[in-house]
Amino acid sequence: MDDKQDQLLPIANVGRVMKQRLPPTARVSKEAKQRMQECATEFISFVTGEASSKCRTENRKTVNGDDVCWALSSLGFDDYADSIARYLHKYREAEKANQKKPTGTDNVNKDEESSHTGSQAAQQQTDQIPEPTFEFRFL
Repeated sequence: MDDKQDQLLPIANVGRVMKQRLPPTARVSKEAKQRMQECATEFISFVTGEASSKCRTENRKTVNGDDVCWALSSLGFDDYADSIARYLHKYREAEKANQKKPTGTDNVNKDEESSHTGSQAAQQQTDQIPEPTFEFRFL
């Protein structure tokens, strides 16, 4: 596999996401998956680069969810930024709720198990959050 291919999103995942949004009988060509793979990877790189620039100017090394929302907004993707910000808020609330639950401290294995269970509970709560609805507008 060459370097360019290593930097792309996995094509199976891209195809799966595409199929979720199509009628059950629809088919997606290999070429369509490859083009979407390239576009999605480029979009993520574009937004991440903008968020990273903000972090560098603020002398920070870690890009967080708020930075991604800021980058989306500053690049003109306000609708995406608003949807992602709402999702991020709900995710953080779910994480806080799971951290407040008492955990057993009998031994290390129980701690690891409760931590894993807490992560699963947070994931289940965020799975119940409706996915952001995006509209694609062509100018």
